[in-house]
This record gives sequence, C-alpha cells and structure tokens, in this order.
Amino acid sequence: MENAITTEYDYSKENRGVFFLIDSKSFYASVENVERGFNPLKGDLVVMSEQANTNGGLVLAASPTAKKDLGISNVMRQRDLPDVHGLFIAHPRMNNYIAENLKINNIYRQYTDDINLLPYSIDESILDVTHSWRLFGKTPEEVAFKIQKQVRAETGVYLTVGIGDTPVLAKIALDIEAKHTRNLMGVWHYEDVPTKLWPITKLDDVWSIGSRTAHKLEVMGIHSMYDLAHQDPYQYRAKMGLVGEQLFALSWGIDRTDMAEVVVPKSKSYSNSQVLPRDYKRKEEIEIVVREMADQVATRIRSHKKQTCLVSLFIGYSFAESERQGSHGFRKQQRIDPTNDTRKLMAIMVALFERHWHGEVIRNIGIDYGGLIEDTGVQLDLFEQPEKSIKFNKIDQVVDEIRKRFGTTALMRAMSKEKGGTAINRASLVGGHNGGNSYE
Repeated sequence: MENAITTEYDYSKENRGVFFLIDSKSFYASVENVERGFNPLKGDLVVMSEQANTNGGLVLAASPTAKKDLGISNVMRQRDLPDVHGLFIAHPRMNNYIAENLKINNIYRQYTDDINLLPYSIDESILDVTHSWRLFGKTPEEVAFKIQKQVRAETGVYLTVGIGDTPVLAKIALDIEAKHTRNLMGVWHYEDVPTKLWPITKLDDVWSIGSRTAHKLEVMGIHSMYDLAHQDPYQYRAKMGLVGEQLFALSWGIDRTDMAEVVVPKSKSYSNSQVLPRDYKRKEEIEIVVREMADQVATRIRSHKKQTCLVSLFIGYSFAESERQGSHGFRKQQRIDPTNDTRKLMAIMVALFERHWHGEVIRNIGIDYGGLIEDTGVQLDLFEQPEKSIKFNKIDQVVDEIRKRFGTTALMRAMSKEKGGTAINRASLVGGHNGGNSYE
C-alpha cells in the first residue's frame, strides 16, 4: 500500500482511565415490556408511532426477540409488520422513558459524581470511574456487573456495558463486542487495538465513521481500521482536515476527552418544526399552524428570559410539489427589533410566509428564534402606545402562568379549534411522540 508507515503510538504518554459506556438495551421497548410484566429480552413487543403524519405509524423501538425472530427493524412501517400472534404493539409514552432514564442515571450517580457522568442520549451514558471503581469491586468488570444487577432489580431494564481505557474505546467495545456477548459486556484496552479494532473492514460499523466518510476512505485506499492506523496521518489532515486527524487517533483508540471539561452548549436559538398530518394547500390553514408555532416558540423564549432579534421560517413542500418545483421548499430569515411578544412574533412570521409562499402544497413547517438577548423588559414601539405594549406583555405572562400550572391545553387560542390547527393534538407530544408538554 502506498504511503504505508509503521508509526506506533507510545501509550505510556496517554492517559489510561476506566470508562463505562452504558446502553439501556432496547430502551423504549424494555420499559413497555417491564410495565406489562414481560421479560424485556424475550417479550415480542414494538413501540409504534401513532401519528397520522407517518402514514400508518413507524416502529420506534423493537424488543430483541422481535428483531431476531420476527425480522422487525426500527423505522419499519406498521403495514410491513408480520401478522403473528403474540406481537404486542405499544404506543410511545415519552415522559415514562424520560422518568426511567432519570432513575437509571441516579443509580449511576452512586458510582461516580456528576462531573464524571455524561448522559449521552436517552438510553446511553458515559461514566468515568477511574478514581471510584475500587470503592465498589475488585475489578472494573465486577463494578459494571453490580450496576447491571442494580438497574435490573430497580427498573427491570437490562444494560449493555462497554469498558475501555478511553471513552472512544468504551464506545467501540459497546457497539462491536458487548451487544453480542452473553454477559452484555465488552472490555477493550489499548493492547486490544491490534486484535479487536484493526481487523474491522466494515468501516462504518465503527462509531463516528458514517457511510460517506467510509466511502471517502475507501477511495483513498483505506479498507480496514489497520489501513487507517498505518497511513501517514499528515495525508489525512491534508485531505480531510481536523476530521482526518480524529480518524487517525480513533484507529489507535486515542481519546483525550476530559469529562470534567465537557460543556453542554447553551442553546443559541429556540425552534420547533413539524411534519403536518396531511398536505396543506389552503393559505388560511397554513397560517393557523404558523401562528400556533410562533406562539409556542415565543412561550419557550419567555420561559428562558430571552428575546429574539432574528427569526427564521422553513416551509417544506409535499413530495409531489417537490417533484414539480425541483425544490424541497424554502427557508427565510428576518432581523427584527428585540421582542418575545407573541402577538408581534405571530404577525412577523405570517408576513414572512406571505412574502415567499406562492400557492405551493406544503407538508413541513419550521420556526426558529435566534439572535437571543436577555429579556430586560418590554421593548417599547414608536408606533404603538406604551400602555398597549405593556398590556399585551402582561397578557403573555398570565397565559404562560396558566399553561405552566394547568397544562398547555388549559388555555388555547380559538384558531387552534379551526380546521388545519395542530396545536391541541401536539400539546402532549415529546420529541414528536405521545407523552409530554411541547411548550416546555
């Protein structure tokens, strides 16, 4: 192979910690199985989206046996499910999953502190137990088993654990090994890299390598993780920039992440988007949804004591319209005077829509409020009486308080009862699925 090198990493100069990457196995399906008294690993169950905009529903999660024995995969449509006796279909209850996730992470906190715990997603967390594992067992594997056992006893959920000298080794150990072992555990040290990581030839099986990156590497003559580790790293930097450097480090299991320095970024904008339950053609119906969403995001920025100076509207066309137009839709921005006034923001977003919509059939709408500044009080309008601005600000505050105390549907705008409105049906959704408050 051209440019092949024999570079070796001196691991003595790298930090060697003890990291657990823990995954709640088939999490949504497990929670539903447990609540019905089924074994999470053996009950044939799928969690199925119930929204009309998915044309019959999509599989969000499937139990291990449903995947293995029935061939069910995530995002399979309801119409494609096998017609077999004993397959249980559950609707998503996102608040339940969030509550169980919090319960599980609180168990993790018994084994490490908050600085060394990073919830990675709703079903995965990273634990740095480098300085604490000896308090709970003779080996890291013993501690991991205790965590598995405790979570199983308190929640019924099975855990899969990747253990590594670095976070990235723990993640790869989880994905490549732990999910296929009897004890649902995989252990990867630096010394295992040549025998466990380098033989991998399906590059996009490895965490952080997507199909497009894998294809780019194939074009460069990289056909395995061994190849990736034994090419000149400067070649990667020249062709792929920083990503190339990171890939080379990945091939050697190097990850210098300091958990204590991982910062959850503060939101620079607040947004909401939705796939409409059907194609929308009438201007009046589309504007109802635009107003509803403008109201919802305005509520969010007020709850975070912010005002917006930059608004953005996305309109996505229906499939047939996209084919006709040769475009998926449009996205438009507008700078505005700082505000979090629902009345003003609804008017601005509707006006933005009217300027750029020319009768196309649409299926997606998205609204984003950026350019956020601290809410320091009512921004008075030269073209409006101060008393009127203050009055509407107080109305917004009262509406926010009522919704906070009694739920978002306790006080809805009359337009949401009209044909085309979606706010009432969406008020109880979390992440687009049943089970939460979309105004939070």
